Amino acid sequence: MKKQKEDMIVAGVMSGTSADGINVALVRIRSGHARMYPKFELLGHAEHSYPKKVRAAVLAAMNATRASVADLARLNFLLGELYSDAVLSTERQFRLKADLVGCHGQTLYHQGKPQRFLGRKVAATWQTGEGAIIAARVGAPVISDFRPADMAAGGHGAPLVPFLDYILFRDARLGRIVQNIGGIANLTAIAAGGAATDLIALDTGPGNMVIDAVTQKLFGHPFDRNGRIAASGKILDRVLNEILRRDFFRKKPPKSAGREEFGREFVTEFVRRCGRSAKSDLVATATALTARSIADALRRFVLAIPGPTGKLAKENFQEMILSGGGAKNSTLVAMLTGELAALGLRLRFSDEFGLPSAAKEAVAFAVLAHETWHNRTSNIPSATGANRPAVLGKISYC
Repeated sequence: MKKQKEDMIVAGVMSGTSADGINVALVRIRSGHARMYPKFELLGHAEHSYPKKVRAAVLAAMNATRASVADLARLNFLLGELYSDAVLSTERQFRLKADLVGCHGQTLYHQGKPQRFLGRKVAATWQTGEGAIIAARVGAPVISDFRPADMAAGGHGAPLVPFLDYILFRDARLGRIVQNIGGIANLTAIAAGGAATDLIALDTGPGNMVIDAVTQKLFGHPFDRNGRIAASGKILDRVLNEILRRDFFRKKPPKSAGREEFGREFVTEFVRRCGRSAKSDLVATATALTARSIADALRRFVLAIPGPTGKLAKENFQEMILSGGGAKNSTLVAMLTGELAALGLRLRFSDEFGLPSAAKEAVAFAVLAHETWHNRTSNIPSATGANRPAVLGKISYC
């Protein structure tokens, strides 16, 4: 058997539920030995926007009640080409060549909990973007389709980023909550000196997804740049409190979310609930929903759980580390800062730890791909609800 390289350059590729484009991270990873965790260094990161028509097609396909099978098949291969272009462009930009690619793909549907279908209960997820195309174009093996292996082991297939969170942010003396705000918002709570098997992780609710959709619907802009529209509006507390009583926010983890919970149907209901309020108030309320639902999840599922010493777990956490596109929205950050202050937590950014917030998820899938290539497990059952550790993803050889 051919000996594996100890050092690899891995291209991590991420396109999130916001469907705003493709993030590529080039990461040098040194393999851990036995059950030691890998060490990594970010060498370069680039963002590539989807062409306007492609983004529209992706958004239309997400959680669609009806869709053309032919168009979905074509979209799978088209995204493979676009992911390939993004990796090759990033390699040229930084004059590097990837030994391996880890591609998350574009989520079209995610249902982490089994539901009855044709006489049997099944869970299902679909991340599209053909790995064989990427491998052929880039000239490197590709790990893709990460989530199904965890679901086959009884998990929700999400969140998977806690593996990276634990490697990068664990601390012997500080308890940290690592919060990513992409299309969906998710957190990883790592107690001081805690083991990976002890962490708490969950999707907290909408991240940028509802903000973007409301901004597009009312203002014709794909997102609220720097939170300017939200800053000019007022929060509709009645609407916000009604929404936070929904079952998703009350349900205990493990749990995951997608456009099935917070997509088109949710946004239509949200706008209806807001009635004749000013358009800027709707964006402000959507922004507050993200901040408030994060704080609500912390109170319900992290800070109110007794710690090993019998003290409240809130005494074991001191700070939140923020990443994702939501970190660029200053109004959202200000709202979240206020929520955290009431909980005795200070806010920091992943950039302070050498990981740009926009690159984090792409780096995560580079690290996950590296573990799969070395036949090592990388899901965290306490985060996903799986009944065992699993080697994630499928390999396409070049």
